[in-house]
Amino acid sequence: MSLAKSLSSVGGLTLVSRVLALVRDTLQASYVGAGFASDAFFVAFRLPNMFRALFAEGAFSAAFIPMFNRKVGESGELHAGLRFAERALAVLFPVLALFTVLMLIAAWPVTWGLSGGFKNPTEEQFAFAVTLSRITIPYLMLISLASLLGGILNSLDRFWVNAAAPILLNIAMIAALWFFHGHNAYETARAQAISVTVGGVMQLGWLMWACAQAGVSLKLKMPRLDDDVRQLMKLILPAAAGAGAVQINLAISTALAGGLLDPGSISYIYYADRLNQLPLGLIGIGLGTILLPTVSRLLSTGKDAEAMDTQNRGIELALFLTLPATVAFIFASEPIVRGLFEHGAFTAEDTIKCGWALSAFSIGLPSYVLVKVLTPGFYARADTKTPVKFATISVGVNLVGNLVLIPSLGSIGYGHIGPPLATALASCLNTFMLYRELRRRGHFHADSRLKRRIPRLVVAALIMGAALWVLAPIVWPYLTGHIVRRAIALAVLTGGGAAVYGAACFLTGAFRVSDLRALLTRRAATAKKV
Repeated sequence: MSLAKSLSSVGGLTLVSRVLALVRDTLQASYVGAGFASDAFFVAFRLPNMFRALFAEGAFSAAFIPMFNRKVGESGELHAGLRFAERALAVLFPVLALFTVLMLIAAWPVTWGLSGGFKNPTEEQFAFAVTLSRITIPYLMLISLASLLGGILNSLDRFWVNAAAPILLNIAMIAALWFFHGHNAYETARAQAISVTVGGVMQLGWLMWACAQAGVSLKLKMPRLDDDVRQLMKLILPAAAGAGAVQINLAISTALAGGLLDPGSISYIYYADRLNQLPLGLIGIGLGTILLPTVSRLLSTGKDAEAMDTQNRGIELALFLTLPATVAFIFASEPIVRGLFEHGAFTAEDTIKCGWALSAFSIGLPSYVLVKVLTPGFYARADTKTPVKFATISVGVNLVGNLVLIPSLGSIGYGHIGPPLATALASCLNTFMLYRELRRRGHFHADSRLKRRIPRLVVAALIMGAALWVLAPIVWPYLTGHIVRRAIALAVLTGGGAAVYGAACFLTGAFRVSDLRALLTRRAATAKKV
């Protein structure tokens, strides 16, 4: 399957999920707003989000998929890979069960650590936050088990099944907000927390059904630490830190914002991050999901040149799609936030503060995606230590950045910009280190086509930014009020920007029709030839 076709399949379903997530966040802003209740829920939701990113989209896939593919490739039979998966499940299940119980017991310190203790909460408020954390903690086990099944399906090129799973979580959360919102923000936040765990049950059930349809049947056996399982466990921990640098940075930022800034700051950062996650989810996660099994298969069959070309095209697609999103979030952040969230409990002041946070986050958007494109170059070669080394440096830079930026920007009333800005800068550094190391080892070099494209894509994105700057004041009055009016105004703003960007890409030569046609027909020598 071509890289572009695979991405369109995964990206299309991820688009559905992200649109539903926007609906969810819009309802959240309307019913809960930006205050302590929303901050408490977002802290409780941070841990499930981290595990989803670290395991479902990161560490487990990074460690499991190459090993699974090698087992299948060495024997030529799917059966060998499934037996390895059973041995992994036998160890993973009791570890996750024990970990979940320990996390439930330690919910108080976990909540304190993720929130920085909040800023001067009452005893009742903090107890409420701890309760929400206990409600969401079972999701950790559910999503980790789902990641094992999703990794098998990805290895079988059934990318769309795993990509569809997050849709169920969003459906559960939207249903909770729409049908079970309470008389106040606290009751609604509790309903949201319950829906997270319900959504996890739905995701795991969906993947179990899909595996059964694909002829994949795993039996739960007594755990046994053989050489393969030891190797898997050895790879998972460094992969977790390497793949989850962004999530670790966000967790640090959330804790510092909660402890140092006024109530509502965590919510501003969360809403801004959710918008920033839209292109990241569509592009970065999709590319990362596809590139890892593709590159590992190519390398396992000695096709290093094709693996290199695949990564070049991955970077090309990543920049083609993320550069305009970055510019849009810088030039039109407040109109976008106003149209989506400024309704009900979410005020005009909230829009301004959230818009600034979004602009800060967007500086690192290309790097967030490029990390997903570059790390498969390490993971496919069973190297999970190098990404974790760079991720650790990135986390340190993020921590220092937060400690410097929060008080300095806080002196002018915008301390909440510090965490997203520090996270963006740390991600840029992480990307640079990954690229430099791959190039030093001879595992990656930018080809002439990529070098020619990058400056032209930058110019096209800046042209689009100028167009958005002109359009924003025109649509501004129509971005509040009835949902239909807001939707039309946002469509005019974003659609106009996209049209200008598309035209600018062809005018500057960043992309030609022949290039797009080649992307849609190009084959990457996938499993059919293995």
